[in-house]
Amino acid sequence: MVNIALPFIMKDFHSSLADTQWVVLIYLLTITATLLFWGHLADRLGRGRIYTSGLLIFALGSLACAWAPGLAFLVAARFSQALGGAMMMAAGPAIIKDAFPREQLGRGLGLIGMAVSLGLMSGPSLGGLLLELASWRVLFLLTVPLGLLFAFFAIRVLPGPTRHYTGPLDWLGSLAWAAALVLLCLTLSQVSAPSWSATGLLLTGGGGAAALACFIAIEARQPHPLLVLKLFRNRHFSLAIVSAVLSFTVLFGVILLIPFHLDRVLGLPPSQIGLVMLAIPSSILVVSPLAGWLSDQVGARFISTLGLGVSTLGVFLLSTIQAATPPSMIAGQLLLVGLGQALFLSPNSASVLSHVEADKAGAAAALLATARNLGMLLGIAQAALIFSLFFRGLTNGLDLRDFRPEHTAAFLTALHGALLGAALTGLLGTAASWFRGKAENGN
Repeated sequence: MVNIALPFIMKDFHSSLADTQWVVLIYLLTITATLLFWGHLADRLGRGRIYTSGLLIFALGSLACAWAPGLAFLVAARFSQALGGAMMMAAGPAIIKDAFPREQLGRGLGLIGMAVSLGLMSGPSLGGLLLELASWRVLFLLTVPLGLLFAFFAIRVLPGPTRHYTGPLDWLGSLAWAAALVLLCLTLSQVSAPSWSATGLLLTGGGGAAALACFIAIEARQPHPLLVLKLFRNRHFSLAIVSAVLSFTVLFGVILLIPFHLDRVLGLPPSQIGLVMLAIPSSILVVSPLAGWLSDQVGARFISTLGLGVSTLGVFLLSTIQAATPPSMIAGQLLLVGLGQALFLSPNSASVLSHVEADKAGAAAALLATARNLGMLLGIAQAALIFSLFFRGLTNGLDLRDFRPEHTAAFLTALHGALLGAALTGLLGTAASWFRGKAENGN
């Protein structure tokens, strides 16, 4: 719903694309920066407890978002909302791993993928309808009673505080990882902003690289690290994580930019924008259970690689759309993107989780979610950067908020460039997925 609302938030606060994208970026950045910590804590305090607390914090953050008087407050409220989201994402896959036997893990994750896609399906269509009838603020209000209701159910249903790990928390590593992500994301998102100097970008970029190097050094020496680096010595595991990052980089470049094309170029009302964007989650809903079953039968390498290839093809086709391209054709191309993502996600996740010990399941689940959100973060930053560089160059420094009908040609050129960049990323992800090799159990 928030991605659909971005053009309307931009209009309401009259903000630039570089500033408005932080409504999404801060959410993804916070989740990515804290997921490993919450996974570590879930193994220590109990996965059900962390998941339930996350639901409550998410609901309160949603209430703050709905009340936001300005863009800065909205971004801050999205930070608090993201803390709750990170807690749920870190604990959720590990809870599923505990509930399903290893030989049915792919099917279990496929069913969860179906449930997730139901939420994703309702988001664009319901969000578009609410944007026509009311304000974007209602989108946040809607999740408040839902979060509180499901927190009540979680308290009653989820397992008690079983501890899988009793060692110390890696506070230093957590801080270094968060600093690295914040500084590197800030650099990527502000490269095209005219207010930032080369010196400022060099300082933030260099600081981010230094923090990342410190994080790796800290984790290599920690007896109980936040990130178990030895897991990456396994090529199958490491390339599965890399392909997950690249998969979501592709997806979120599309999710960021296509609503702007539907709004600015085609002039569709919010409800129709939501219906077009519905193509991605609807295909995920149909294919996710099948993908999980195929993963258990055939193995993750072939299915995951096929999925990323199909998704990349869909993005490449999207990079050819014009001002006269009908919404139905765009929806068909989005359907292809969603189909590929569904084929990739649950087999790849099952492949990662089936190769870790029980005491590291929380950390591995958090790493998977970190890879997913890091990909989302990079996808938004990459797409916004390429689009802004093209659009500014072709319009003598204008931002997307200044778009007028005479800028349509410049918009399409910028859109094509950004989507071609996403397609290239998809090709890299497809190669990484294939070259992971075949694991001993076929996954």
